[in-house]
Amino acid sequence: MNFFRLPFLLKLSLAVISIIGIGYLISLGQSILAPFFLAFLMAMLFLPFATFLEQKLRFPRSFSTITSVLILLVILSGLIYFFTTQISGFTNDIPQLTKQFNHVFQDLQKWVSNTFNINVKEQFDYLDQGLQKLLSSTGLILGFTFGIFSRGLGFLAFFILFFIFILNYRRLLNRFIINIFSEKHQASVVEAVSEVRVMTKRYIIGLFIQIIIVSVLTTTLLSILGVKYAILLGVLTGLLNVIPYIGICISLLISCFIAFATGTVSDCVYTAIGYVLIHAIDGNIVLPFVVGSKVKINALFSFIGIIIGEHLWGISGMLLCIPAIAIIKIIFERVEGLQPYGKLLGEDEKPHKKKRKYKISKNITLEEMD
Repeated sequence: MNFFRLPFLLKLSLAVISIIGIGYLISLGQSILAPFFLAFLMAMLFLPFATFLEQKLRFPRSFSTITSVLILLVILSGLIYFFTTQISGFTNDIPQLTKQFNHVFQDLQKWVSNTFNINVKEQFDYLDQGLQKLLSSTGLILGFTFGIFSRGLGFLAFFILFFIFILNYRRLLNRFIINIFSEKHQASVVEAVSEVRVMTKRYIIGLFIQIIIVSVLTTTLLSILGVKYAILLGVLTGLLNVIPYIGICISLLISCFIAFATGTVSDCVYTAIGYVLIHAIDGNIVLPFVVGSKVKINALFSFIGIIIGEHLWGISGMLLCIPAIAIIKIIFERVEGLQPYGKLLGEDEKPHKKKRKYKISKNITLEEMD
């Protein structure tokens, strides 16, 4: 049987057009696809628990789903309560922050006057003009804030609904994925789907463990240095660390600002040094031993993914792009003809590299994951 072979340039053009079309559709469906993908990740995390309730405790599917949703809501409520109480306590330090800011601002004024020969009166005129423009756009600011709040509530509502549907209809979705392929490929499809599910679950669990470890390390560091709101900053650092490179930089700037505003310059410097050490520990010890190399994305495509995710879905895209790339990498490595692309997304392989092991105790040994 003869197959018509398309020229390379035509195939490349079709591939580029397809990528642009898919990207446009993904951007267009942000309000639905973003909460759906997050719900899928959470469903993979809760899947072993729901299966345990159904197989061991004989719970009906609907009851196991409701129980999982209730636990998820308790966790989300706890996080919201934690951040709300911590941020409300932060307002007590606003006078001190204002005093420190005024001191820094006066030093900055002197530096500007000496460097650019602009007197203090002209500097205040520039500030007054900026404040007048800001106050004139108060309505826009309030509208923007209300829009973010309403979109957040909509995102949360869609997320909970999708989480319920995915858990409740997981077998139906699994059968659909298998049945859309021809019968001769179904065995390999079943194997690939199973491997993707296991690897995705392992990756998400590893990601949560990484968040906990980084949060504990950061909280301990800031507590030793005497920085206020060490727990809040530690948890925030652990969550932002999900965004590679950019997340740790944002949390570093926030923590250094708080350390400087509520302490001394030396506290700010020690905080920055501590963050660099924590990032080194996270990249060289936590990731290899908790997440593993099979789902680890190299720095180049992590950065590209963050930029594309922010362009398509904003902040939610930056948070979800790395798990999405990891899942794509898993699929590519198990589909014939796409293995090179999967290897391209991952780290450079060292065939003769031995797995690192650390003996914690007589019966506990920590070994680097695949």
